[in-house]
Amino acid sequence: MSTAAASTRASSPFSRFAVLGIVLVGFLAFVSLLYFLSAGDTGDQKNDGAAHASATGLNGYAGFVRLLEKEGYDITLSRTPGGLETTDLLVLTPSLYADPEEIGRIIENRDYLGPTIVILPKWYATRPPSNLTSESADKFKDGWVQLGSATQLDWTSELPGLFKIEHVIETLGEDEVPNWDGVEAAGELPTKTIAYAEENELHQPLITDGAGHTLALSILGEEGSEYYEDAHWTIFVVEPDLLNNYGLGSAESAEAALALVREAGYGGEYESITFDMTLQGFGGADNLLTLAFRPPFLAATLCLILAMLIVGWRAFLRFGPAAVTGPEIAFGKKRLVSNGAGLIVRAKRLGLLAAPYAELSARRISQRLGLARPDPEAIDAVLAARLPDEEPFSLRADRLREAQSPTDILRAAQALRELEGKLAK
Repeated sequence: MSTAAASTRASSPFSRFAVLGIVLVGFLAFVSLLYFLSAGDTGDQKNDGAAHASATGLNGYAGFVRLLEKEGYDITLSRTPGGLETTDLLVLTPSLYADPEEIGRIIENRDYLGPTIVILPKWYATRPPSNLTSESADKFKDGWVQLGSATQLDWTSELPGLFKIEHVIETLGEDEVPNWDGVEAAGELPTKTIAYAEENELHQPLITDGAGHTLALSILGEEGSEYYEDAHWTIFVVEPDLLNNYGLGSAESAEAALALVREAGYGGEYESITFDMTLQGFGGADNLLTLAFRPPFLAATLCLILAMLIVGWRAFLRFGPAAVTGPEIAFGKKRLVSNGAGLIVRAKRLGLLAAPYAELSARRISQRLGLARPDPEAIDAVLAARLPDEEPFSLRADRLREAQSPTDILRAAQALRELEGKLAK
């Protein structure tokens, strides 16, 4: 193969801009993967029958979220434990089987952090059965659920101190109407099965039913206490049908929902609302991208980005098959000697060559002088007769053996080499 043919660069099947586009798409896909994994959003079904802010079933609160967004509130659906530390208005939607210690720890931590609304669960809900006929299944939209029985909560009575609530489920008679009244609104609940809290002098009723049962309340505490004077509002909505998708089918319930938010937010002082999703099992770790730009990871992230930019730019400039050239290490004795010498120089072991080179020079000079053995005294005697003006061989060899620096070693070796050249003439 000729040199011109060997150095020919094969044409690339992709242009530079096509490769750049592929790299950018791959990078964005990777970043998106990190974000959704860390945020806990992996495509799982959010409408799983549980009562939370993303659920569109009767017991869910997607309608409540949409209502607040329409009213201009800034809504955040938090899937990380860090969302519980927000200073915004926080809405908690615990499950039927919540841990009272965990709930108590959260709301106590928010006494001096920010206002809180706790919507207690009520309905046991399931997805539509899988054995429905196709005609019936087509009537169910994504996220719809079947409501089962209302469940009386035991864990609310185990909440700490002021937050302890005696939860009651009651079904009204056929002639009774499930009316409610409070927060400058009045309406009717969608079912006759009502959840309410027993009276407590440390709680202020906000919404009651026709029989005077408390459907929503505010935690006041004992008058004159530190909690009463300084703590943020904590509101319990005991009857979730006031705020869920089932109840918000009426304009009166929507008015009551907005009134409760204003009550918890000190008359509209809070414009940002965070809905917690972790209590319903949608928790995730802190965002990996956010952590990457926080100390102590920030320095490593910046170094990694810089390295990626350098490697990417270098690859972009030379993308395609590399030019075909000859072997990097040529064959032959000269190349072998050159490589060996380069290794010795790089290893800074030039001093190890001084004595062997002096002995090798003695053998070559003795051969040129016709001596049987490379004896320095014999070489000096013959040189004195043949080249009386030259420095004796033994002095030159001793100077080479005693040399320390690379410069002295090379100068002494050159003196021996010059002597060999004069004898060759």
